[in-house]
Amino acid sequence: MLNIPPNWGTFCALIVSFLVFWFIFKRFLFDPFLKLLAERERKLKSLKERTEQLLREGREAHERHEREIIAVRRAALAERENERRRAEEEIARQIEEARMAARDSIEKVRAEIERELRAAEQQLGSLGENLATELAERVLGRTLKTGGPRVHSPN
Repeated sequence: MLNIPPNWGTFCALIVSFLVFWFIFKRFLFDPFLKLLAERERKLKSLKERTEQLLREGREAHERHEREIIAVRRAALAERENERRRAEEEIARQIEEARMAARDSIEKVRAEIERELRAAEQQLGSLGENLATELAERVLGRTLKTGGPRVHSPN
């Protein structure tokens, strides 16, 4: 039981034993445990900072990669557009060459047809004159004097 006033001998023994146990527990239990907690907290903080840094670097790398992809796509689109224009120009040039070649061919064929037509007209004219002369000679029964070629009748 508690006595008032306290027993100073017991009270001093309790304070001394408390301080001895406090020193022992602090030295072998509390300090190592607090060091362990501080070390863990430091490691967690370091890991958190490293994780945030890696996340930032990852985002930056992703953004850089996206920008590079966009640049490559733009370059590819520009190149494809240039190739398409070149192809269209080449096709237009080939079509124009084909048109010119067709015009030249048509003109040559037209000139040949005209030449053959004139030759045929001359032949038909000569043949018509010869037939008319021969017909007239047969009808008249005598040879006609013409400025053209003479045709003798078989009679």
